[in-house]
Amino acid sequence: MTEPTSPNIVTRDVWERARAELLVREKAHTRAGDALAAARRRLPMTPMDDVTVVGPNGPSPLSDVFGGRRILIVYFFMWKKGAPHPKQCEGCTHSQTALDAQVRAYLEARDVTYAVFSSGPLNEIIAYRDFMGWTMPWYSTADSGDALKTRDGGDLRCYLKAGDQVFQTYETKWRGIEAMLPTLQLLDLTPYGRQETWEDSPPGWPQDKAGSWWRRDGRPIAQWPLTDAKVD
Repeated sequence: MTEPTSPNIVTRDVWERARAELLVREKAHTRAGDALAAARRRLPMTPMDDVTVVGPNGPSPLSDVFGGRRILIVYFFMWKKGAPHPKQCEGCTHSQTALDAQVRAYLEARDVTYAVFSSGPLNEIIAYRDFMGWTMPWYSTADSGDALKTRDGGDLRCYLKAGDQVFQTYETKWRGIEAMLPTLQLLDLTPYGRQETWEDSPPGWPQDKAGSWWRRDGRPIAQWPLTDAKVD
């Protein structure tokens, strides 16, 4: 394998000047993000129709998913009905790997519940959750109608409960869910970045199709620490 091109080698003084120049841009980016978050907090909200999801305890109104908290974040997991675990969505699997119980405890400390919805049958999606070793609550929206319908999955939505009424306050998709993918944020700090073809990188930098590396040898990468079973 040919070694990829490396960044230029310079003296420490030259490197520190270049780093200081980039830091100015990074701080501006942070402030722009703060301004965007402030605008997001000022979005209006819209009431949700009565809607039911199905969880381990049977049908439940959306308001019950809040678990006694005021705010609910829901990720909509793309599902391939009837497909075995290795064939399920590598992108959605990637997005859930950082949401362990310890992380969710910090959300709960701010009155926020995190849950996963999927259009798949309850027995299938719970089996997948358990196989992955995740503990967040999962609910099936297979019979929930249009109120909770998404494109196919991979969307993130936020809700607020005021009294007995549930309101939707936010939604995002595509790259909007990157807050759930700390691996990408960390890779952005490295010399080769995410190593994907859409990135503006110098010639000779290693690059593959976006997301192509989230699956290896027939499985989403996160499954390999759990099993060494070959994929047919």
